[in-house]
Amino acid sequence: MTTQPKTANITADDVAIAAGVSRWTVNRAFKKDASISPKTRDKVMKIAEEMGYIPDLRAASLASDRSNLVALLVDDFSNPHKLVMLERLTTAMRSRGWDTLLVNTLDANDTAPALMHASRRRVDASILIGLQFDDDVLETVQKAHNIKKLIIFARRSEQENTISICVDDRQATLEIANYVADKGYKKPFYVAGPRTTSAHLSRKETFAEYWSNTFGTDVQSLAVGAYDSILATNAVQTRFANVPSDGLPDILVCENDAIAMGAIDAVRHHLGLRVPEDIAVFGFDDVPQGASPNYRLSTYRQPMTDMANYLVDVLESNDTTNMDRQFIGTLIIRESA
Repeated sequence: MTTQPKTANITADDVAIAAGVSRWTVNRAFKKDASISPKTRDKVMKIAEEMGYIPDLRAASLASDRSNLVALLVDDFSNPHKLVMLERLTTAMRSRGWDTLLVNTLDANDTAPALMHASRRRVDASILIGLQFDDDVLETVQKAHNIKKLIIFARRSEQENTISICVDDRQATLEIANYVADKGYKKPFYVAGPRTTSAHLSRKETFAEYWSNTFGTDVQSLAVGAYDSILATNAVQTRFANVPSDGLPDILVCENDAIAMGAIDAVRHHLGLRVPEDIAVFGFDDVPQGASPNYRLSTYRQPMTDMANYLVDVLESNDTTNMDRQFIGTLIIRESA
């Protein structure tokens, strides 16, 4: 007896006949929240798999208001934390029946065209992860095109028509500043990321304000042009190459882990100093590389899984107001500070 070959032409009607159910029952079996008994769903799914049936998602989306497809617009791929974000986001979305369209936004001028392109794909939401987007551009694009939900992930936006899902930068930075002060560091230096006009962080400003209010001294800083460890290494090396030992900071507080790991490389391999004995280093994000023996980086862990799960809650909600959410993370203390 020959097995019928799998074919792309198998329809829901074919599955329905083989399973002895209606076509609508087959359709319900592929919908996560549809009313159908587990026994019937299992039977339909087993027969559908044997026959090679794949539902036409485009047709399903045309028949409803939801496509279950979101656009992820990402820049700054030199930042290792982006991979952590993407892994947690896609895991949370796929587990609840959402698919993603990944778009690499090449520069600040590419955000508007990328959003317009996504809107033509009937996505249910556009999620921005990065730093090269301007609030004015977002408002203009959103008004001109049918973007149902515009979500800023891991940054806070002042644009009223967006939804921000991020860590509470101020609370996180105050925890870091308290730790630095409690450990007896006297001369912190802040290594920030790029200063942009897009949705922003408030870490450097919060740390400087805390230190000034607590000790009456200003915190010096420098800004690295991207969240890139090689750029950070070069920036820290250049800044401190000719500074006498009594003028060096005792800790570098960094805006994220990519910068912190670059700072550690600069301190050890270019300045010839020890971490943490000569200069300690503190990061932000808790990327996997930071825990390696090369860095053993003290840092602040963002609750990415909770943030990703909440993002899916936002996708599935019919509400579009008061959806902003800030999360509290955890200090992770290792040998670098």
